[in-house]
Amino acid sequence: MTGYLDDLFSLSGRTAVVTGGSSGIGRGIATALARAGAATVIVARGAERIADTVAELQDLGCTAAGVAGDLGTRSGIRAVGEAATEPFGEPDILVNSAGINIRPPFAEITEEDWDATMTVNALAPFLLGQRYATGMAERGYGRLIHISSQQAHRAFVGSGIYGASKGAVESLMRSEAEAWGGTGITSNALVPGFVLTPLNARLQEDPGRIAALAARTMMGRNGLPADFAAAAVFLAAPGSAYVTGQSLFVDGGLSVH
Repeated sequence: MTGYLDDLFSLSGRTAVVTGGSSGIGRGIATALARAGAATVIVARGAERIADTVAELQDLGCTAAGVAGDLGTRSGIRAVGEAATEPFGEPDILVNSAGINIRPPFAEITEEDWDATMTVNALAPFLLGQRYATGMAERGYGRLIHISSQQAHRAFVGSGIYGASKGAVESLMRSEAEAWGGTGITSNALVPGFVLTPLNARLQEDPGRIAALAARTMMGRNGLPADFAAAAVFLAAPGSAYVTGQSLFVDGGLSVH
Protein backbone atom coordinates (compact mmCIF):
# COMPACT_ATOMS: atom_id res chain seq x y z
CA MET A 1 0.00 0.00 0.00
CA THR A 2 2.72 2.47 0.94
CA GLY A 3 4.57 1.98 -2.35
CA TYR A 4 1.38 2.49 -4.32
CA LEU A 5 0.52 5.70 -2.48
CA ASP A 6 4.08 6.94 -2.88
CA ASP A 7 3.81 6.43 -6.65
CA LEU A 8 0.66 8.55 -6.67
CA PHE A 9 1.42 11.25 -4.11
CA SER A 10 5.06 11.34 -2.99
CA LEU A 11 6.99 14.51 -3.81
CA SER A 12 10.33 13.06 -2.78
CA GLY A 13 13.07 14.38 -5.06
CA ARG A 14 10.94 17.31 -6.22
CA THR A 15 11.51 21.00 -5.57
CA ALA A 16 8.71 23.48 -4.88
CA VAL A 17 8.54 27.27 -4.78
CA VAL A 18 5.60 28.74 -2.85
CA THR A 19 4.99 32.47 -3.04
CA GLY A 20 3.18 33.88 -0.05
CA GLY A 21 4.39 30.76 1.73
CA SER A 22 4.91 32.29 5.15
CA SER A 23 1.25 32.87 6.07
CA GLY A 24 -2.31 31.82 5.41
CA ILE A 25 -3.15 29.40 2.62
CA GLY A 26 0.39 29.61 1.24
CA ARG A 27 1.89 28.48 4.51
CA GLY A 28 -0.58 25.62 4.75
CA ILE A 29 0.32 24.49 1.24
CA ALA A 30 4.07 24.91 1.75
CA THR A 31 3.86 22.77 4.86
CA ALA A 32 1.93 20.07 2.99
CA LEU A 33 4.33 19.95 0.05
CA ALA A 34 7.38 19.86 2.32
CA ARG A 35 5.91 17.09 4.45
CA ALA A 36 5.12 15.14 1.26
CA GLY A 37 8.84 15.22 0.45
CA ALA A 38 9.45 18.31 -1.69
CA ALA A 39 12.42 20.55 -1.01
CA THR A 40 10.41 23.73 -0.50
CA VAL A 41 11.36 27.37 -0.96
CA ILE A 42 9.24 29.88 0.94
CA VAL A 43 8.93 33.24 -0.85
CA ALA A 44 7.49 36.24 0.99
CA ARG A 45 8.24 39.83 1.92
CA GLY A 46 8.87 39.50 5.65
CA ALA A 47 12.16 37.88 6.62
CA GLU A 48 11.00 37.13 10.16
CA ARG A 49 7.91 35.19 9.12
CA ILE A 50 9.94 33.37 6.49
CA ALA A 51 12.47 32.33 9.13
CA ASP A 52 9.71 31.13 11.45
CA THR A 53 8.11 29.04 8.70
CA VAL A 54 11.40 27.52 7.55
CA ALA A 55 12.38 26.68 11.13
CA GLU A 56 9.01 25.02 11.73
CA LEU A 57 9.40 22.90 8.60
CA GLN A 58 12.97 21.94 9.45
CA ASP A 59 11.83 20.92 12.95
CA LEU A 60 9.41 18.54 11.22
CA GLY A 61 12.33 17.00 9.34
CA CYS A 62 11.55 18.76 6.06
CA THR A 63 13.95 20.36 3.60
CA ALA A 64 13.12 24.05 3.37
CA ALA A 65 14.65 27.44 2.67
CA GLY A 66 13.41 30.99 2.38
CA VAL A 67 13.73 33.88 -0.05
CA ALA A 68 12.66 37.41 0.87
CA GLY A 69 11.46 39.46 -2.07
CA ASP A 70 8.88 41.87 -3.38
CA LEU A 71 6.48 40.77 -6.11
CA GLY A 72 5.14 44.29 -6.46
CA THR A 73 7.43 45.30 -9.34
CA ARG A 74 8.60 43.63 -12.52
CA SER A 75 12.21 43.80 -11.39
CA GLY A 76 11.27 42.38 -8.00
CA ILE A 77 9.43 39.47 -9.60
CA ARG A 78 12.40 38.66 -11.81
CA ALA A 79 14.80 38.88 -8.87
CA VAL A 80 12.64 36.49 -6.85
CA GLY A 81 12.43 34.13 -9.82
CA GLU A 82 16.20 33.79 -9.88
CA ALA A 83 16.79 33.81 -6.12
CA ALA A 84 14.27 31.01 -5.54
CA THR A 85 16.35 28.64 -7.67
CA GLU A 86 19.47 29.07 -5.54
CA PRO A 87 18.64 26.85 -2.54
CA PHE A 88 17.62 23.65 -4.38
CA GLY A 89 17.80 24.33 -8.13
CA GLU A 90 15.05 24.82 -10.68
CA PRO A 91 11.59 24.02 -9.29
CA ASP A 92 9.28 21.24 -10.39
CA ILE A 93 6.32 22.85 -8.62
CA LEU A 94 5.29 26.51 -8.47
CA VAL A 95 2.50 27.62 -6.17
CA ASN A 96 1.32 31.20 -6.67
CA SER A 97 -0.28 32.08 -3.37
CA ALA A 98 1.04 35.61 -2.77
CA GLY A 99 -1.69 38.20 -3.10
CA ILE A 100 -2.85 41.62 -2.02
CA ASN A 101 -6.41 42.74 -1.43
CA ILE A 102 -7.05 46.47 -1.85
CA ARG A 103 -10.77 47.23 -1.60
CA PRO A 104 -11.73 50.89 -1.51
CA PRO A 105 -15.26 51.73 -2.67
CA PHE A 106 -15.40 51.01 -6.38
CA ALA A 107 -15.67 54.66 -7.43
CA GLU A 108 -12.54 55.44 -5.40
CA ILE A 109 -10.26 52.79 -6.91
CA THR A 110 -7.17 54.47 -8.32
CA GLU A 111 -4.91 53.48 -11.16
CA GLU A 112 -2.23 52.85 -8.56
CA ASP A 113 -4.57 50.42 -6.74
CA TRP A 114 -5.21 48.63 -10.03
CA ASP A 115 -1.54 48.41 -10.98
CA ALA A 116 -0.45 47.20 -7.53
CA THR A 117 -3.09 44.48 -7.41
CA MET A 118 -2.58 43.24 -10.93
CA THR A 119 1.20 43.14 -10.55
CA VAL A 120 1.24 40.95 -7.44
CA ASN A 121 -1.87 38.87 -8.14
CA ALA A 122 -1.64 38.28 -11.91
CA LEU A 123 1.66 39.46 -13.39
CA ALA A 124 3.84 37.64 -10.86
CA PRO A 125 2.18 34.25 -11.54
CA PHE A 126 2.60 34.84 -15.28
CA LEU A 127 6.26 35.84 -15.15
CA LEU A 128 7.27 33.16 -12.63
CA GLY A 129 5.40 30.48 -14.57
CA GLN A 130 7.04 31.61 -17.79
CA ARG A 131 10.45 31.62 -16.09
CA TYR A 132 10.19 28.09 -14.71
CA ALA A 133 8.04 26.21 -17.23
CA THR A 134 10.69 25.89 -19.94
CA GLY A 135 12.90 23.91 -17.57
CA MET A 136 9.94 21.89 -16.34
CA ALA A 137 9.12 20.93 -19.92
CA GLU A 138 12.70 19.92 -20.62
CA ARG A 139 12.65 17.65 -17.56
CA GLY A 140 9.18 16.33 -18.41
CA TYR A 141 7.52 17.26 -15.11
CA GLY A 142 5.96 20.47 -13.89
CA ARG A 143 3.10 21.63 -11.75
CA LEU A 144 1.77 25.20 -11.82
CA ILE A 145 -0.75 25.78 -9.04
CA HIS A 146 -2.63 29.04 -8.60
CA ILE A 147 -4.70 30.25 -5.66
CA SER A 148 -7.84 31.81 -7.07
CA SER A 149 -10.99 33.10 -5.38
CA GLN A 150 -14.77 32.87 -5.47
CA GLN A 151 -14.53 36.34 -6.96
CA ALA A 152 -13.10 34.92 -10.18
CA HIS A 153 -16.58 33.47 -10.72
CA ARG A 154 -19.01 35.91 -9.11
CA ALA A 155 -19.22 39.18 -7.23
CA PHE A 156 -18.71 38.43 -3.55
CA VAL A 157 -18.04 40.67 -0.50
CA GLY A 158 -16.94 43.65 -2.57
CA SER A 159 -14.82 42.06 -5.26
CA GLY A 160 -13.32 45.23 -6.73
CA ILE A 161 -9.92 44.85 -8.40
CA TYR A 162 -9.20 41.70 -6.41
CA GLY A 163 -11.95 39.86 -8.25
CA ALA A 164 -10.67 41.09 -11.60
CA SER A 165 -7.16 39.94 -10.77
CA LYS A 166 -8.34 36.47 -9.81
CA GLY A 167 -10.39 36.21 -12.98
CA ALA A 168 -7.17 36.94 -14.83
CA VAL A 169 -5.37 34.24 -12.85
CA GLU A 170 -7.88 31.57 -13.85
CA SER A 171 -7.67 32.59 -17.50
CA LEU A 172 -3.88 32.49 -17.21
CA MET A 173 -4.13 29.00 -15.73
CA ARG A 174 -6.14 27.76 -18.71
CA SER A 175 -3.70 29.41 -21.13
CA GLU A 176 -0.76 27.72 -19.38
CA ALA A 177 -2.52 24.37 -19.50
CA GLU A 178 -2.92 24.75 -23.24
CA ALA A 179 0.55 26.14 -23.87
CA TRP A 180 2.38 23.40 -21.97
CA GLY A 181 0.04 20.50 -22.70
CA GLY A 182 1.86 17.31 -23.59
CA THR A 183 5.15 18.38 -21.99
CA GLY A 184 4.50 16.90 -18.55
CA ILE A 185 3.37 20.24 -17.13
CA THR A 186 -0.09 20.82 -15.69
CA SER A 187 -1.64 24.09 -14.56
CA ASN A 188 -4.58 24.23 -12.19
CA ALA A 189 -6.20 26.51 -9.64
CA LEU A 190 -7.49 26.04 -6.12
CA VAL A 191 -10.57 28.15 -5.38
CA PRO A 192 -11.06 28.87 -1.68
CA GLY A 193 -14.22 29.97 0.01
CA PHE A 194 -13.87 32.39 2.89
CA VAL A 195 -10.71 31.34 4.72
CA LEU A 196 -9.55 32.70 8.06
CA THR A 197 -6.19 34.20 7.07
CA PRO A 198 -4.31 37.48 7.64
CA LEU A 199 -5.36 38.63 4.14
CA ASN A 200 -8.94 39.15 5.30
CA ALA A 201 -8.20 40.16 8.89
CA ARG A 202 -10.27 43.33 8.55
CA LEU A 203 -13.39 41.39 7.62
CA GLN A 204 -12.82 39.07 10.57
CA GLU A 205 -13.35 42.02 12.90
CA ASP A 206 -17.09 41.66 12.22
CA PRO A 207 -18.21 38.44 14.01
CA GLY A 208 -21.69 38.66 12.51
CA ARG A 209 -20.31 38.76 8.98
CA ILE A 210 -18.03 35.82 9.71
CA ALA A 211 -20.92 33.77 11.09
CA ALA A 212 -23.07 34.63 8.07
CA LEU A 213 -20.33 33.49 5.69
CA ALA A 214 -19.95 30.22 7.60
CA ALA A 215 -23.69 29.66 7.35
CA ARG A 216 -23.50 29.91 3.56
CA THR A 217 -21.28 26.81 3.39
CA MET A 218 -22.52 23.24 3.58
CA MET A 219 -20.06 22.46 6.36
CA GLY A 220 -21.20 25.22 8.68
CA ARG A 221 -17.74 26.73 9.08
CA ASN A 222 -15.26 28.92 7.26
CA GLY A 223 -12.08 27.52 5.79
CA LEU A 224 -8.67 27.08 7.38
CA PRO A 225 -5.26 26.96 5.67
CA ALA A 226 -4.92 23.27 6.56
CA ASP A 227 -7.98 22.50 4.42
CA PHE A 228 -5.84 22.98 1.31
CA ALA A 229 -3.09 20.50 2.18
CA ALA A 230 -4.41 17.36 0.50
CA ALA A 231 -5.69 19.17 -2.58
CA ALA A 232 -2.32 20.88 -3.09
CA VAL A 233 -0.39 17.64 -2.71
CA PHE A 234 -2.74 15.99 -5.21
CA LEU A 235 -2.22 18.71 -7.82
CA ALA A 236 1.55 18.71 -7.25
CA ALA A 237 1.93 14.93 -7.34
CA PRO A 238 2.42 12.41 -10.15
CA GLY A 239 -1.12 11.06 -9.72
CA SER A 240 -2.69 14.23 -11.13
CA ALA A 241 -0.83 14.06 -14.45
CA TYR A 242 -4.07 14.03 -16.47
CA VAL A 243 -5.68 16.93 -14.58
CA THR A 244 -4.98 20.32 -16.14
CA GLY A 245 -6.78 23.58 -16.81
CA GLN A 246 -9.12 22.96 -13.89
CA SER A 247 -10.45 25.07 -11.03
CA LEU A 248 -10.84 22.91 -7.92
CA PHE A 249 -13.16 24.47 -5.37
CA VAL A 250 -12.09 23.92 -1.76
CA ASP A 251 -14.85 25.91 -0.16
CA GLY A 252 -17.01 23.71 2.05
CA GLY A 253 -19.73 23.81 -0.60
CA LEU A 254 -20.13 27.60 -0.44
CA SER A 255 -20.15 27.98 -4.22
CA VAL A 256 -23.00 25.51 -4.73
CA HIS A 257 -25.12 26.28 -1.67
